[in-house]
Amino acid sequence: MSVSTHGLRVKTRSPVLRAAVELLSSMRFSISLLTIICIASVIGTVLKQHEPIGNYVNQFGPFWAEVFAAVNLYSVYSAWWFLLILAFLVISTSLCIARNTPKILADLKVYKEDIREQSLQAFGHRAEAALDEGAEAAAQRVGKTLAGGGWKVKLQQRSNGWMVAAKAGSINKLGYIAAHSAIVLVCVGGLLDGDLVVRAQMWMAGKSLYTGGGLIADVKPQHRLPSNNLAFRGNLLVAEGQQASTAVINQADGIVLQDLPFAIELKKFIVEYYSTGMPKLFASDVVIRDKATGQTTPARIEVNHPFKYDGVEIYQSSFDDGGSSVKLQALPMNAATKPFQIEGVIGGSSQLTKGQGQGNDKLTLEYTGLRVINVENFGDGAAGGTGTDVRKVNLRSSLDSSLGAANKSATNKALRNVGPSVTYRLRDASGQAREFQNYMLPVDMGDGVPVFLLGVRDTPDEPYRYLRVPADDHSSMDGFMQLRAALADPVLREEAVRRYAAQAVDPSKPELARQLAASASRALTLFAGAADVKGGPDGHRGGLQAVSDFIETNVPQAERARAGEVLIRILNGTLFELEQITRERAGLPALVPGEKTQSFMTQAVLSLSDAQLYPAPMAFALKDFKQVQASVFQVARAPGKNIVYLGCALLIFGVFSMLYVRERRLWVWITPQGDKAHATMALSTNRKTMDGDREFDHLKHKLIGAKD
Repeated sequence: MSVSTHGLRVKTRSPVLRAAVELLSSMRFSISLLTIICIASVIGTVLKQHEPIGNYVNQFGPFWAEVFAAVNLYSVYSAWWFLLILAFLVISTSLCIARNTPKILADLKVYKEDIREQSLQAFGHRAEAALDEGAEAAAQRVGKTLAGGGWKVKLQQRSNGWMVAAKAGSINKLGYIAAHSAIVLVCVGGLLDGDLVVRAQMWMAGKSLYTGGGLIADVKPQHRLPSNNLAFRGNLLVAEGQQASTAVINQADGIVLQDLPFAIELKKFIVEYYSTGMPKLFASDVVIRDKATGQTTPARIEVNHPFKYDGVEIYQSSFDDGGSSVKLQALPMNAATKPFQIEGVIGGSSQLTKGQGQGNDKLTLEYTGLRVINVENFGDGAAGGTGTDVRKVNLRSSLDSSLGAANKSATNKALRNVGPSVTYRLRDASGQAREFQNYMLPVDMGDGVPVFLLGVRDTPDEPYRYLRVPADDHSSMDGFMQLRAALADPVLREEAVRRYAAQAVDPSKPELARQLAASASRALTLFAGAADVKGGPDGHRGGLQAVSDFIETNVPQAERARAGEVLIRILNGTLFELEQITRERAGLPALVPGEKTQSFMTQAVLSLSDAQLYPAPMAFALKDFKQVQASVFQVARAPGKNIVYLGCALLIFGVFSMLYVRERRLWVWITPQGDKAHATMALSTNRKTMDGDREFDHLKHKLIGAKD
């Protein structure tokens, strides 16, 4: 740059550079950047970040999911364009500060005592009055009075009088510097605590993202950051009785591992619940083991009460399963499957053998979750009433989408703990999988008989659909499973038909008994879906739908309602006899007719019908488990945190100074008139307010005795 003393003008060598500097340091440019950052922050808050790409495809469709991925909307805060905007905002605001700070600091030292007396007449707040004292004495008195009131005062003696110049509220201008500096500090702190340092270190040290699977200990050094990394933020999962010293930092296309200078050993995980099932307290009793010295430090880490060690903040983020062991009982859902027991660990998997699977299909059982406490909503709100569950877990609403005919409403109003549940996936040889959630204990739905809930869904985005299996008089599923097995046995079906016909028809009417037996056999065979029936639906589809299809095909429309009632009554009676046969074979007493028995049989008929739609050869019931808890910690070395705190303090100071502190300047020109003097007073303020009017009225009376 070259400086010309003529006119004190500064000329840049390049007009393009000067225009660029003017643009970057302009307020319009800064406000535009802030607007874009605000919009991006809203998107990052509303749109879940770092989700699997399949979730976004399901939500937005393939085209828009790809468009949003191209502009990094799924990782807004680490997107290159977001970081670039932050960098430009820092540059723009820094240029504003650099350009205006010298003028502001210079203005703080200036009292503007050289103002001409004629200029005072142009001010909106002005007053004149004759004084009963000499000019010098009046100037000294006015100056002392203003200084006592908190004003900064400077007296200037001129050849024709005295000028008293005073100022107050100069901190208002410092608020401008503080507010703009706060923006720079917050952005710099955010960049330091974001992915910028991690990316820079990966680039300089030749590190790369890891996209595979396996054990953390097997990950190679090129995917690990050193323990002296300046800034990072990652997650660490530690099971009870175990220790870990490597955090996982999630990136858009993979992960990078962060080695810690210490190991965290989880001694005990503590969790307490509200009656709604929401966690009231979860905390971890841990031992920190320093790698360099071997020193151990016990600590308790709670939510909102982190522990700091060696410059690393350790936060209690959440909790998870730490590898609980479960014992499952396979419940056959078709005749080709036999019952068996299997054990596994949450997070692991088991290959089902040929005898355990269906035919020659290879199935993999993946143990995905164990929940010991399940507080669910059984209120009317779940079915359209007003009851709500604060966890937004609505089992009643989920059950409204059951597998089939067992979809019925209930009116029980309560939040109840329905006991443990296990979640698993069954994956076939092609890699396709369904997810299942089964409850360990029977649940009283208010329908007269407790039921076991067997949930299934095809994708994680869908709600579970539940098969309700009635609990027998021993609170187990054995009675239902025995009845289902008997339904698939043609010999037992015929025996049930014979008993039903013998009890329902007078022995003196053998022809009627034969007709009833034929109808009962047809209904039971249709319901079982075991074989084709003449005039019935194609294939082996069973359940109530098969009975309905048979009636629609073979009965005139005018007689269908009556025929349906008769056929269902015959079916219910035959199934009751089939249940009695299964109890006899199991050495159990016969069911006594009554309301309880009727409720059980009603639910059993609906469940047998729904079981035809169950999309797996077997269901797995949770028989026993040994829970192992795990804590999820967030570990962070955040040097930018203190910078952000300082920026927030400056922002508060700056905003308060600019909005609530008024800068005022006061001049009193005193001219001698014989042994007395005449005073002209003027007040200037950066904002015209009623407080300014009142202050001027007070000062003019106090300083020069002027009247309104």
